[in-house]
This record gives sequence, structure tokens and C-alpha cells, in this order.
Amino acid sequence: MRDVRLPLPSVTRLVVACGLVGLAIVLGGPAADGGEPRPFTARAGLDLAADAARTWAADAELVYLENDEPLAADGTAARWGYLFRSRASGESRAYTLRDGRVLEASDLDFDLDAPPLPDTWLDSAAVLAAAEKEAGARFRAAHGGRVGTMFLIRGALHEKKPDRSTWAVVYTAPDRPNLLVIVDAASGDVVRTWEG
Repeated sequence: MRDVRLPLPSVTRLVVACGLVGLAIVLGGPAADGGEPRPFTARAGLDLAADAARTWAADAELVYLENDEPLAADGTAARWGYLFRSRASGESRAYTLRDGRVLEASDLDFDLDAPPLPDTWLDSAAVLAAAEKEAGARFRAAHGGRVGTMFLIRGALHEKKPDRSTWAVVYTAPDRPNLLVIVDAASGDVVRTWEG
């Protein structure tokens, strides 16, 4: 995972796994029309990723997602990665989407027993706006930072309600520890910020 240091052991295996999947995925070519790839929000690619996952396993459940290319200020990215798990088989598969198509489907080589995300979660645009308002814009302005990664997970990052789904928005700066802004995926409330 791109320089994310999370002090929560329960997340470590998932973060490492998703980072390894990301390293294994080859970037797709240019957009079908020969221009730049079209950025999209995380939810905009969900139906395509879920359809692909259901052809792999009828009981496929989304357990994790993150941007696989840089984020724009409006919460869009040209590429997003979606990780699904099949409880019946105990296997997980990641799908990378770009330009309205699945670029890559990669199986994890170990069982990742992560809880499924609910069907209702706020999209990346709304979450990034909340993170910016709370602490992100100040961090970027003060330290020459930028948004590096956004990822959605359940059961790991909400201190008071650990079963809740949360987005983590990770800001990076040249000579500063990363800033993490944790946003409740249902309400859009910022539940925690920390540098580390």
C-alpha cells in the first residue's frame, strides 16, 4: 500500500494483500477514443466490477476498494480496484477497472477473511469533500501535500463502532508523515484523523 502506516494489526494483512494485488496489475492502454482515460467515481464502476465478480463466484461480496491511479480534486480516478470474496470457496479476487472495462482480474493466493461492505456507502466524491473540509485542505496547503489514496473497508478503522464501514483518505507530503482522515461511509462524518 502506498506509504500507508496504519497502527491497527487487524488491517495489516488486508492492506498488504491489496498492495500486492495492485503491484501485479498492469496499467491499461489509452482510452478507446485514443485520448486520456475518463476518470470516474468509485461507485460508478461498482456494477461492472460486481457483474464480473458474480461470473467468478455467485456469492461474491465486495470487501475492499481503492483508487489505482491518482485522485482528482473531485474524488474521481482513471482506475479503481475492487476486491471481492467468496465465502463458499474462501477465495478472493481483485478487479481493476478503467475506461468502462475490466483491465485485470487477479486471485489472491491466500484466504482473506474480510467482512463484506454493505450495499449503501457514500461515493468517493462526497467522502473526499468531507475529508478536505475537516483536515485535508489545511494539510495540503501547509505542507505541499496531495491526496494519495482512498480506500473503503469495513470492521477496522472506526474506533467507537468497529463494525462500521469507513473510508480512509490518505494525504502525503514531501517531508511529513501521512495524514489519514477516516470518514464513516454511511454518514459522511469524519470519525478520526491522525498523522503517522
